[in-house]
Amino acid sequence: MIGAESVCRPGRFLQQLKADFLQPKTMMFQLVHLLGVLVCGSQAALQVSISLNKVELSVGESKFFICTAIGEPVRLEWFNPQGERILPSKRMALHSETSRSRLIIYNAIIEDAGIYRCQATDANGHTEEASVVLEIYQRLTFRDVQSPQEFRHGETAEVVCDVISSPVPVVVWYYQDKEITEEHHSRFQVLPNNNLQIHQVTKADEGVYRCEASVEARGEIDFVDIAMVVNVPPVLSVFQPAFNATADYQESVTFTCMTSGSPDPLVTWHRKGQQLEPSEQYIIARLEGGRSMLTIRNIRQGDGGTYTCRATNKAGSQEREIFLKVFVQPHITQLKNVTAVEGSAAMISCGAEGEPLPDISWRRASDGKAFTDGDKSQDGRFEVRGRHGKSVLTISGVKLTDLGRFDCEALSRIGGHQKSMFLDIEYIPKLLSNHTIFYSWEGNAVNISCDVMSNPPATMLWRRERFTISAEGTTNTRVHSAEGKSVLEVTPMSDRDFGRYNCTARNNIGVRYQEFILAQADVPSSPYSVRLSAVSQRLATVTFMKPDSHGGVPISFYLVQYKDVGSQEWRDVKSHSIQTTVVLTALEPNTTYEVRVAAVNGKGQGEFSHTESFQTLPIREPSPPAVHGQRGMGKAYRLGLVKQDDGGMPIVEYIVKYRTDKEEQWMTKLVPGMNDFAMLQPLQWNTRYEVEITARNVKGLSEPSFYQFFMPQKPDITESLFSGLGLGTVVGLGLGALLVLLVLVDVGCFFLRHCGLLMCITRSVCSKKTSTSGKGKEIEEGKAAYLLSRTFEESLSCAAQNHLKHIHCERERRLISIIY
Repeated sequence: MIGAESVCRPGRFLQQLKADFLQPKTMMFQLVHLLGVLVCGSQAALQVSISLNKVELSVGESKFFICTAIGEPVRLEWFNPQGERILPSKRMALHSETSRSRLIIYNAIIEDAGIYRCQATDANGHTEEASVVLEIYQRLTFRDVQSPQEFRHGETAEVVCDVISSPVPVVVWYYQDKEITEEHHSRFQVLPNNNLQIHQVTKADEGVYRCEASVEARGEIDFVDIAMVVNVPPVLSVFQPAFNATADYQESVTFTCMTSGSPDPLVTWHRKGQQLEPSEQYIIARLEGGRSMLTIRNIRQGDGGTYTCRATNKAGSQEREIFLKVFVQPHITQLKNVTAVEGSAAMISCGAEGEPLPDISWRRASDGKAFTDGDKSQDGRFEVRGRHGKSVLTISGVKLTDLGRFDCEALSRIGGHQKSMFLDIEYIPKLLSNHTIFYSWEGNAVNISCDVMSNPPATMLWRRERFTISAEGTTNTRVHSAEGKSVLEVTPMSDRDFGRYNCTARNNIGVRYQEFILAQADVPSSPYSVRLSAVSQRLATVTFMKPDSHGGVPISFYLVQYKDVGSQEWRDVKSHSIQTTVVLTALEPNTTYEVRVAAVNGKGQGEFSHTESFQTLPIREPSPPAVHGQRGMGKAYRLGLVKQDDGGMPIVEYIVKYRTDKEEQWMTKLVPGMNDFAMLQPLQWNTRYEVEITARNVKGLSEPSFYQFFMPQKPDITESLFSGLGLGTVVGLGLGALLVLLVLVDVGCFFLRHCGLLMCITRSVCSKKTSTSGKGKEIEEGKAAYLLSRTFEESLSCAAQNHLKHIHCERERRLISIIY
């Protein structure tokens, strides 16, 4: 029970309430307070209490404290251990009411330790306070311990183990489950800051180290495992420090670098300070065992030089150089066509590149003459000077004969290159026309050609009496131009158009003139020395000499006129072109003719020659015929008849008489005159024959021609038979006969000795018939062999018959004729 005395004593009263577990702001608390006020009146005193008196807190933990005031406080405030009033912040929060205030400390730190006071102030300015002691300790904490920790081979390594606690912890290091002590490891030392120091660390020191910390006062212990990595700088080597290659041959070269180190080095390739990236030209391959290869494809001249292989890792880098020597085939880079003026000097320059630098020489294509550095021709016009891949050929007093191709050749020990240029020569126009006199007549157009050779091409003009003839021409003149030629077409209309014409050729080198004369043409003079030859009954050949003058224009043809002496009408025969021989045909036998000749040109026909007379031959008997012979088929002989002079009339027939050399009686055969052969048959074998042949026309018989021939012996029948067969046929028949013989022998061996090819075939066929007796088996085998042999013989006989059917019917006819 709470007595009145207790109620009137606020301190004791609150203590009692605390003892009775009364909390501020509860209904019971308010009732007691109201009761105290009623009983005690204004005698109530200000009282302050904090929920906790002493607190231990670990770094990083959070805690709150409640301050309660009894009485009529107007203000509750908290003060930190430094006596400063606490204001709300991120780590310290205040939640205050009229008689109650809560202080919250978040994530406590060591500096937060000390005495915290809660002070209450009433309306009269009277203050009361309560305090709480906050003790803060540091647990074992490993701060930012890195794993793995990396060090370079050979340096002094310091493995960091940053651990804190309060009080200060004791740190012990372990490696491979064994404590590290300085006595056993002279290279190992635990530093005052608890870090582990290792002198001249090696790859063998790599592994996991344990840092263990303990606080004996609290029995607290903890550890952390730290992986230590020892990085070894790269070691780089190359198999071959220098390479040779030839450019422009699609060659490839491969460089190889060997690397070692930890971690595995990164290998890069560099040239001229730039890192090479994989491409179609550069192929970079990384293989096992630390090998790196750089392949350079399609090597060109610019690929020569130094290449660097660089290996890099965390511990450092190393590089090696490889030199590529690129040989370059000679290549002519400078050679141009040159134009020079006749009589001046020409300089032809040829430049070439290559590795090694090539030697340059010259060759003149027109005659193959070669010039090398320092050469000078005998006439002193050609001289060569060269230096550093360039050669100059100098030609003094250039002539037109120097025009043409010159070859420049660059040559080194790995190859050569040749290129050509053309030396063009400019010169003053050169007029080439030798024909300067032209003939024509009124109304006849003539072309006067002015031919010129010039370089550059010349412009050409025509003049007549100091007046220029325009390109369009006039009523009777026209100009036709072509390359190197100008043709003036003139159609004379009167005597004024005949005379001198001037051709002028001009280029930038100079000018040349040539004069032409257009003269009036005349008809040709008469031919002479007219002669008749090869006169027969119906033909005659006229020959003559050309006239002395053709009248200024070429002769077109010759006109030959002839007639018989009793006629007044001349018949014309034109010569073929300008031939001076004309054949007269369709003449009458035994007739006298007159003949004369005139020449014809563009102007017209000239005078006739003197008249010549001749007489054709009368009709007579034919000349003896010519004969040649050849053997016919069987008992026949063929005589060939060669056409002869028929005497002026056609051959009516040939009378052929023939007999043996033992007979006196002639046999006669008449052959039409149009035939060219006579066939004599039948004749006797092994007999000589005499032949007499006479030709007849309407005038009579010719003199006879004689001919002899011999008939051979009668051919052998067998020879005649096989003469119709080819070599293949004869061989085939022989092989067929041989096969028939072999079959017959094999059949005999089958029956007599029970052996041979037929015996093997029969046994194979009849081996399945096991139910028959031995004698029956032999009979069956015999029958099979007999049938097989008959079939084979019939096949061969049939083949032979078919082959014989191909004998030509002509051969059969010949055989019959031989027999009979």
